[in-house]
Amino acid sequence: MYDIIGDVHGHATLLKNLLVALGYEKSRTGYHHRERKAVFVGDFVNRGPEIRQTVELIRRMTESGYGMAILGNHEINALLYHMKSEKKSPLLVKSGKRSQSVQETLLQFKNYPEEWKSHRKWLRTLPLFLELEGIRVVHACWKEQNIQVIREELAPGKLPKSVLHDLVLAPHSSLSQAILQTTRGVHLIMPPDLRVFDHHRRNHHLFRIRWWKDPKNLTFQQLSFESKFRLPDYTIPAEILPETEPYSTDAPPVFFGHYCRGNGPFVIRKNLCCVDACVTGKKRLMAYRWDGETILDPEKLLFTK
Repeated sequence: MYDIIGDVHGHATLLKNLLVALGYEKSRTGYHHRERKAVFVGDFVNRGPEIRQTVELIRRMTESGYGMAILGNHEINALLYHMKSEKKSPLLVKSGKRSQSVQETLLQFKNYPEEWKSHRKWLRTLPLFLELEGIRVVHACWKEQNIQVIREELAPGKLPKSVLHDLVLAPHSSLSQAILQTTRGVHLIMPPDLRVFDHHRRNHHLFRIRWWKDPKNLTFQQLSFESKFRLPDYTIPAEILPETEPYSTDAPPVFFGHYCRGNGPFVIRKNLCCVDACVTGKKRLMAYRWDGETILDPEKLLFTK
């Protein structure tokens, strides 16, 4: 069966502790388990102090067959950072948020350029989602329409550079939107006269939503899946609601990361689980030990510091 592991963000020591707690044994090919397989939900690069060790560990586990991994938005940002436009200028604005998020990774691989280049090629071979025996795994949002677009428009194998380019140069294409929502979630763009500040006093013009819900007649706060600020408790005007596709309670359990749920709850519904325990905040990692159940159980969450 599967151990679904949340966003690691360069915390290799915490990951090793978690794997040991889950019963994995260290070997030449990383860590292995005789009966189980680790599944990483993406966002294992950037931020933490051991990014190089983290990427190496997860890559070894996936290549040896003891683990699986999907792409998160931080891996995509790392790939985009090294890409050029047709005019040979950087694809990402160097002062932009996506470029800045990659800086710690670049610093830690500064003396290992060929190794980092090899890892980037490997990252492009990772899928954007997994549909396994009885469960689904995605980084930020499982929207059937998006999954179908990715299946139809993206051939199996290495993620083409042209597709990555379009995430910046043609972000509104059907494939770009499918990839962006799958790895970053669905956002609601707030009216210009509504200003919301987080605990760092930064102003936000959009927020992440509970993509599995029908947004009609919900308040801003009820639809929000943010962890850094609270939103108003009045009903969202219908004309600004994003296009959504509620996730059925009868659908297979889906596991995802991305949302930094430091205070939980992690099992949100009987078939929804966010395994991002906010390693950059709470300094802990989390896994869900799945053994075939169709109704997810909070008792099967394992944390380690």
